[in-house]
Amino acid sequence: MRRLPPLGAIEAFVQVARSGSVKAAAEELSLSAPALSRRVQSLERFIGKPLFDRRHQAIVLNAEGERLLGHLAPALDQLSDAVEAMTSGAELLRLRLGVLPLYASQRLFPHLGNLRRDHPELHLDIDTAGHGVARLGEGLDAAIVLAREIDPSLHSDRLDRNAVYVIGARSLIEGANPVTRPEQLAGLTALVHREMTEAFDAWRSLAGVPGVEPVAVDYFDSGPLMLEAAAQGLGVAFMHESHLNDAADPRLVRLFDVAVESPYSYWFVCRPRALQTKPVRIFRDWLIWTLGSED
Repeated sequence: MRRLPPLGAIEAFVQVARSGSVKAAAEELSLSAPALSRRVQSLERFIGKPLFDRRHQAIVLNAEGERLLGHLAPALDQLSDAVEAMTSGAELLRLRLGVLPLYASQRLFPHLGNLRRDHPELHLDIDTAGHGVARLGEGLDAAIVLAREIDPSLHSDRLDRNAVYVIGARSLIEGANPVTRPEQLAGLTALVHREMTEAFDAWRSLAGVPGVEPVAVDYFDSGPLMLEAAAQGLGVAFMHESHLNDAADPRLVRLFDVAVESPYSYWFVCRPRALQTKPVRIFRDWLIWTLGSED
């Protein structure tokens, strides 16, 4: 049998070629950049020719590298799928998914029965702890996050575009002194999600009352608790239009007829390498088909 180069060298080469970055590839493989570079160089020595053109702060496949990638990448993917099938079991695939509680309850869970029907082999471990992007590859295979933008080194799909609403208790618009003008925010407490810290300032600025200061700004890491706090009259929540509509809570109303585009969107995000695995690929494709992508 012909001698083959080390599998680690092949894996390093394919990851650098796909990401176009030694740093990104090193993070994906949990290696230091120097260690990953040594693996690539060992493959080049084994083959006897360079595979990349190395430029200032960039590394680009040359013609030999392109040709080798075309042969190695499909074989490596097949090997990865084979190992995954053996370790996961033929009848069971598992996805570790990070998702915020409000998106999970309002948007995701109403459709999971269809996912189970179409892919009974796929099971989800749900993690609602937040900071999903930072934990990709370290406890999470993929995440649905609320963010302004996503690091371009990651795979991402925008799931929605939204408007920021001011959501409060129905009692605020009833009675002798109804809250009808944005200036009246000065007498209220603002409720803001930690994943949407700029939503309040964005709304206040575009509503034309940048100088209005609430009594206080209270921060939450739970969307459902924010809606409940608003319903209980503990403050007014700066949240997305979809959050109010999907809640369908008669205790809650939108305050002020002011439309402000949200700087935040929900995104599906994973590392590029993770998208090559069957559980992530199945879930991502189902999610985009079911809930749509804005890009």
